[in-house]
Amino acid sequence: MIEIDRDKLIRCPICEAVNIDKSDLNICRRCDSTINNKKESSTQKSWAYLITAIIAYIPANLYPMLETQQFSKSESSTIMGGVVMLWEHGSYPIALVIFIASIVIPISKFLVLIYLLVSVKHPIGSDKKIDKHKLYYLTEIIGPWSMIDVFVVAILAALIHLSNIQILAGTASTAFALSVFFTLLSAHAFDERLIKESA
Repeated sequence: MIEIDRDKLIRCPICEAVNIDKSDLNICRRCDSTINNKKESSTQKSWAYLITAIIAYIPANLYPMLETQQFSKSESSTIMGGVVMLWEHGSYPIALVIFIASIVIPISKFLVLIYLLVSVKHPIGSDKKIDKHKLYYLTEIIGPWSMIDVFVVAILAALIHLSNIQILAGTASTAFALSVFFTLLSAHAFDERLIKESA
């Protein structure tokens, strides 16, 4: 039985068939589609998704995440405004969770993805291949946890049914969800093989 290096295998984007990488331009053995194996395109897609995510993250922090209407009075708060309000009311664990999920995790993911995308093209100092892999998998694991803030708004809106109080998701919740979505796409579009090649 012939053993094939896993790094030499490529997937057809049309029919998902696994093919052996023979050159920069491959033809799928199943559907005869052209498989472009230029790895530059994966970094370009990843950069595009990441820049979109960062752009969406700006209004997510500037616009209100939560809008509360009680009688004729309405109040709105941004992510940081909500964290400060919860902290002042003594809800330290909730304030901390929302701060970590909505501020620390997204910004950390942006920085990690920027580091990975830059370092595969221009190795930085004494980069270790294993460290880059760990960083990449970390972004994959913590990615969905960024949505905690949006889930909190949705749960509050569903739980509070009092006739004189209405809780609505603000403009920031849509922008924040888009930011998380495009960050996940950026991480998914990143080609792990580039880490090994840059080592």
